[in-house]
Amino acid sequence: MNTQTSLSDRIRGCAAGAAVGDALGMPLEFGPRQPESELVREMETGRLPAGAFTDDTEMALALAESLLAHKPLDPDDLAQRFVAWYQSDPPDIGIHTASVLARIAQEEPWKEAVTAVQSTRPDSAGNGSVMRCWPVALAYYGQAQDQLVLQTLVAESRLQSRVTHPHAECQAGSAFVNVTIFHLLHGLPPAEAVARALVDAVVPNALRDVIEVAPTKSRDMLPNTGWVRHTLESAVWGLLTTSTFEEAVVAVVNLGKDADTAGTVVGALAGAAYGLSAIPQRWRDQVWGTWKGRHWLLANLISLADRLAST
Repeated sequence: MNTQTSLSDRIRGCAAGAAVGDALGMPLEFGPRQPESELVREMETGRLPAGAFTDDTEMALALAESLLAHKPLDPDDLAQRFVAWYQSDPPDIGIHTASVLARIAQEEPWKEAVTAVQSTRPDSAGNGSVMRCWPVALAYYGQAQDQLVLQTLVAESRLQSRVTHPHAECQAGSAFVNVTIFHLLHGLPPAEAVARALVDAVVPNALRDVIEVAPTKSRDMLPNTGWVRHTLESAVWGLLTTSTFEEAVVAVVNLGKDADTAGTVVGALAGAAYGLSAIPQRWRDQVWGTWKGRHWLLANLISLADRLAST
């Protein structure tokens, strides 16, 4: 890890890294774990064209725009932005998220909608809020050691989760990811950033145990499903068992299953750790997506990161 990487480069790396991890994992989603001798290292065509980011990044863009319009975060505004995205007929959307947004689209208040959906499956703890949470970290990166900034970061991370994913581990997982990003942005080594975030984000014991043990596991022991525990386990494993952005993202997306979401989370973390300059140029050149009818490239994501950090 290069301790001389600038804060600006890390901020940009977080946003770019999330989209790159998303796009690299997209063609591997729902597939099997790739053999170590055949790891996918390039952008490939899957359910979307090569290099395309998915709903993981699209929901993050909605969150980013809400933060740019309202700081502190306004959950009512965020819910409506999610609904507008849902009504645009995106090519992919999680079942739980779709169920919540469908009710809000029928003018049910978001608190009632999310409570009703969660009540049908009280133990449901998917990764739909951790995949999109990174814009909050960039909007509240603040100053290192500033406890008020950290408290606000944790609160806003949990709030954005509650709009669709109220489970305690979804809220805590979002806070953990963003506090880890906070510490990485300020130059802490990955292992120390993770350890600090487990305390600062007040992670429940069961989830904490999964995260702490993650780097000791072999890749064959990582299920990498859509459960928030499995996504964080894979992302932390990738971050702490490698030493470059490329190694971290390649290791995680090749676990298969929910490859794009795990790729998004580890991409945001590794981007914050190593910076934009550490992301391979070939990936930076290829990543793209469509947002509100516009073609988005890496330059758009970098501009968004800069705007979030300056709010």
